Amino acid sequence: MVEKVIPIRIAEGAGLVPSIPTALLPTSNLTQDTRGRPLRDLRISVTDRCNFRCTYCMPKEIFDQNYPYLSHQELLSFEEITRLSTIFATTGIEKIRLTGGEPLLRKNLEVLIAMLAKIRTPSGKQLDLTLTTNGSILRKKAAALKAAGLHRITVSLDGLDDAIFKKMNDVDFPVTDVLDGILAAQDVGFTDIKVNMVVKKGCNEHQILAMAKHFKGSGIILRFIEFMDVGSSNGWDMAQVVPSKDVIAQINTVFPLEPIEANYAGEVAQRWRYQDGSGEIGVISSVTQTFCHECTRARISTDGQMYLCLFANSGFDFKTLLRSGKSDLEIANAIMSTWSQRTDNYSEMRGSHPEEKISNGRKVEMSYIGG
Repeated sequence: MVEKVIPIRIAEGAGLVPSIPTALLPTSNLTQDTRGRPLRDLRISVTDRCNFRCTYCMPKEIFDQNYPYLSHQELLSFEEITRLSTIFATTGIEKIRLTGGEPLLRKNLEVLIAMLAKIRTPSGKQLDLTLTTNGSILRKKAAALKAAGLHRITVSLDGLDDAIFKKMNDVDFPVTDVLDGILAAQDVGFTDIKVNMVVKKGCNEHQILAMAKHFKGSGIILRFIEFMDVGSSNGWDMAQVVPSKDVIAQINTVFPLEPIEANYAGEVAQRWRYQDGSGEIGVISSVTQTFCHECTRARISTDGQMYLCLFANSGFDFKTLLRSGKSDLEIANAIMSTWSQRTDNYSEMRGSHPEEKISNGRKVEMSYIGG
């Protein structure tokens, strides 16, 4: 039996990390939280910087030239990320998603991917490696990413109309460059590409059908995401949320759809396919149809904090463990103990009080822990 360890939480200004007792090796199928949710997916933010200033993520008025981004020494190194990921693999992790900020801004990211591609689970299975990007540098990096061992790519794209897209990324970046990046990824052999569109009422909801028409039959899965109250700087308002059911209804009137089952337990997107067999779409409804009860994701921030919820306001400091001489076993026990005491259900709390603003303190920004 693994000895119980108190989770390690490092608050701002906190001191030393408490010591962690040595125990037996972790057993992957026992890593469950207080609600029986297993730990299966790890999202790792490799940079807190981005070359876009999307209004729902990194609004320009907050993330300006004076914003205090993390210094290089504060970031986890590739070696530290690989070591931590290897330890996570012993606790049940099956998938790693690299995020940011914009992850392709991290120099030589393909080197990290090649390192992560060598990790195996206790059963000898390779981890599923995927990446979320805004696509701005994808044309230049696609071949190197594929060669390094990346399996899948998700591209964020909030519209096809150039004026709308430039307004949302707020740096005057043209949509054609993102589309060229997607084509480049297909050309080098990526067969599993998804495109995520955040739908915000009053901004881009009239792009829903255009996006569906463009990607229908392309082999690319388009997913529509409800505008979420991630972080504390995006000015979220429930009135700006376009419910996923409305998105499906709008597309269904032109391109008839039918629901299909999830690929795996805990998949956040609800899947729909075109009745003519020309592909599928998905909707992610964390505002109107919460899925806290089956969330299997943990997040590692750019500086090595472990967050148990996208809407969290504090994390658990694993960088200090990595840099203070703790053994792999001690760190594995810290992961298991931290996850086993997880109770997070922010979206359910918000959903049960739709007319109120649910506050759990200042939430961590999405650019710091990824989406």
